[in-house]
Amino acid sequence: MVPQKLLDVFNSKYYEKRRLTLEERVEEVVEEFGSRYALKATNCGFLDQITELLISYVSSTWPAEWLDQEIERKQVLGFFGFGSSIATMAGMLELVLSLSVLMSMIFSTTAQSCKSYALSSNKTFRACNDLPYLNSYLHWNYDSSSNKLQVAYRHTGITSSRWVAWAINPTSTGMAGSQALVAYQQTDGTMRAYTSPISSYQTSLQEGKLSFDVSDLSATLANNEIIIFATIGLSNTSTTVNHVWQDGAVSGNATQVHATSGANVQSMGTLNLLSGESSSTGGNDRIRKRNIHGVLNAVSWGILMPIGALIARYLKAFKSADPAWFYLHVGCQSIAYIVGVAGWGTGLKLGSESTSIQYDAHRTIGIILFCLGTLQVFALLLRPKPDHKYRFYWNIYHHLVGYSVVILSIINIFKGFSILNPDKKWKNAYIGVIAALAFNAVWLEGYTWYLVVKRKRSEIAGKMPHGMNGSNGFGARQHQGV
Repeated sequence: MVPQKLLDVFNSKYYEKRRLTLEERVEEVVEEFGSRYALKATNCGFLDQITELLISYVSSTWPAEWLDQEIERKQVLGFFGFGSSIATMAGMLELVLSLSVLMSMIFSTTAQSCKSYALSSNKTFRACNDLPYLNSYLHWNYDSSSNKLQVAYRHTGITSSRWVAWAINPTSTGMAGSQALVAYQQTDGTMRAYTSPISSYQTSLQEGKLSFDVSDLSATLANNEIIIFATIGLSNTSTTVNHVWQDGAVSGNATQVHATSGANVQSMGTLNLLSGESSSTGGNDRIRKRNIHGVLNAVSWGILMPIGALIARYLKAFKSADPAWFYLHVGCQSIAYIVGVAGWGTGLKLGSESTSIQYDAHRTIGIILFCLGTLQVFALLLRPKPDHKYRFYWNIYHHLVGYSVVILSIINIFKGFSILNPDKKWKNAYIGVIAALAFNAVWLEGYTWYLVVKRKRSEIAGKMPHGMNGSNGFGARQHQGV
């Protein structure tokens, strides 16, 4: 975190009124540091470094409009004045620690950039790009006259039991149709690098000839990092290519299917070989649609449906809640159904856009839920009156279908979590909601049974006007005359 004192300075009225630029603000702060802590002229280089680091960090981290906000502060630079030597030492320590943290953050960020990485081989590359997923980086040289592309694809944080691949798709976006360079460590410890044309998502990465020439293909594994080197003869003159990168497990000397969720389905994009600009190919839009689909279904089928079932199950046990419980139940389930249909629709849209990757179990359960939910809605219109001879059978059907919907909904929500692979906090939050609903269901079940039994006993006692123990009570014998 950036020290709060620096935040206060950059946001203060003192600097705002003086109309100082970002650079001027930083320079004044650094100058104040130097004067307060007796940094002499010999330290000017150090101060210049601090200035550059602060400007670089602030300009890349804080929005410009945020820097111009005004915060009510009575003392802007008062934190530089310490009243005692102990306070001065404490302040100096805080300053050193804060600057250390700040610079370590900047340098660690820089160290993770491909531009600061030096390949151990004798090969040099003029351009590189930090790929947004799977801890991957691409280095390359492009010769427009010969249409030759030299690449070094780096995949960090990888073990010897994993394969990696980088591919160009000359005809479309995504994995199907891509021309891949694959590498992994074999059981004898040697590296295998080969080419694999991918015609469908059911590939096992068999070796084969690509649609363009590949030479100088090799791979290395060191320090949990696999690097694939190759020279590619591009078949067209376009300087923008669609590329895909991937990783997966290795069993023996056979590559296994990669994960079908999270970063593994987002690792694709376009790359401009001349400018070096890279962008994800619709990845953000797909992620947004999947998140919308997940939220809609988690709220509707996963939360509102169980709440509606609890209302019908337990509120009707209270006479004072009649008929309010019925309208609450219908209202809750109706909202859940409407939102659920919207979530189901987004799922159909996602499925139509991804014909190659299918989640059969998740999709099948979703279709079943939609059918059962729709059946429940129409069944409400055919609901017999309480005294109708078929009402008993309708109740059995309604309860069985309703509880089936709740159970299948919860199962499918967890299947959705495994597909989306979000932060654990979201899954834990949903588990907390379900646990709370389950806890309430348990104690309400016991309490409503207590009320029902108590009411039954009261009704039985009400049918005995003279009590059960009196001589004239129900079941007592009358004295017979002799």
